[in-house]
Amino acid sequence: MSRLDTVQWGTDRLRVSPWRGDHGIAYVAPAPGEPPRPEALAQCLRTLQQAGYSSVLTSALNPIEQQPFLAQAFSVHEHLHLLRHDLEGDLADPGGPAPAFAQGPAPATSRPTMRRGRRRDRAAVLRVDHLAFDPFWRFDQSGLEDARRATPTSRFRVTVVGHAVVGYAVTGRAGPVSYLQRLAVDPEHQRHGIARSLVLDALRWARRRGAMSMLVNTQEQNDGALALYRSLGFVLEAQGLDVLDRRLERDDHAGAGDPPDADPRRPGTDPGLVDPDRGRSA
Repeated sequence: MSRLDTVQWGTDRLRVSPWRGDHGIAYVAPAPGEPPRPEALAQCLRTLQQAGYSSVLTSALNPIEQQPFLAQAFSVHEHLHLLRHDLEGDLADPGGPAPAFAQGPAPATSRPTMRRGRRRDRAAVLRVDHLAFDPFWRFDQSGLEDARRATPTSRFRVTVVGHAVVGYAVTGRAGPVSYLQRLAVDPEHQRHGIARSLVLDALRWARRRGAMSMLVNTQEQNDGALALYRSLGFVLEAQGLDVLDRRLERDDHAGAGDPPDADPRRPGTDPGLVDPDRGRSA
C-alpha cells in the first residue's frame, strides 16, 4: 500500500497506509466517529503484522474513537489541541486588515501573492512543508495528495513571493463541517501575515461552500499556531485529540475470532472518510 486505502471488515472501515512512506510503520485511521469493533481491529492488526509492519500509528482520535485501540494495548504517542470556528460574523481579521495580497498569477516582485495551487507546485509545497515541520510530521507526496482528497470538496492555495512558493494551505469540507487540513509557511517568511491570510481565505471559502464550522488541530507545544488560531476566532475544545501507537510483535495474535475477509477499497468521495490529519499547523 503506497497510498491511503480503505479496508473493510464487515461493516467496519479502516484506512491504512505506510506512515509517510515508511513501510515499517502502518498508519491506521477509522472513519471519524465510527470506532471499529474489537474483532475488526484485531484482524487489522494481524493483517498488518503479516504484511511485515513492526508498529502502528493511528490518526488523531477523540476519546470515544480511542477506546478499542486502548483495549488493544495502544498508548498515547502525542496529544493535540483541537479548535473550532463557528464561521459566524463577517470573518474580518480581528487583528486588523490582512496584508493586501494580490490574487492570481504571481508577478516577478517581492509582494506576496495568493493563488490556486497547481500540480506543478507540489515539489515546492513539499519543500515548504519539510522546512516548517519536524521530520516525523512532514508530508511526502502521498501524504499531500491524501490530505487534498480526504474530503468530498477541497481547496489548495499557495502563497508565492516572486515565483517561489513560501506558504500553502489545504482546506476540506464534508457536509456541514470543514477542516483546515494543513497549513505551512517557510520559516524565513513567517511573521509577515502569510499564515493569517491563508487561514482567513480558508474560513471564507468554507462558509461560501455552506459549512457551519471549521476544525483544526495542532501540537500542544506549537504556541505560535495556537495564538494565531485563537486570534482569528477559533475556540479551544475541552477535549483534544490523541495520536496512539503500539508495537507489533511477530507472535502477536491480538484478539480472537475470525471476522469477515477484508475488502480493500480506494477512498473516494465518501463524506465519512475525512482525513483525521486535518489542520496540523505550522
